[in-house]
Amino acid sequence: MSQDILVQCFVEALGVQAPVVVDSLKYNSIAQWDSVAHMTLIAMLEEKFDLMLDTDDIIDMSSVAKAKEILSKYGVHF
Repeated sequence: MSQDILVQCFVEALGVQAPVVVDSLKYNSIAQWDSVAHMTLIAMLEEKFDLMLDTDDIIDMSSVAKAKEILSKYGVHF
């Protein structure tokens, strides 16, 4: 379930199809994942998972795999 929520957040924030959202997808590796989309993604993740990410985690969230790692610190299980 957490995986589905994560993928949906990326799909909505970046405007991409679900198959694009793989662990190896990295920030700025596609045109859609720019700084504005990144902040939209952060806001969606915070809302959907009911948490508040700290600034370092927001900056460090550089890939789908890193997003999972960071969210895991907040008790989200994948």
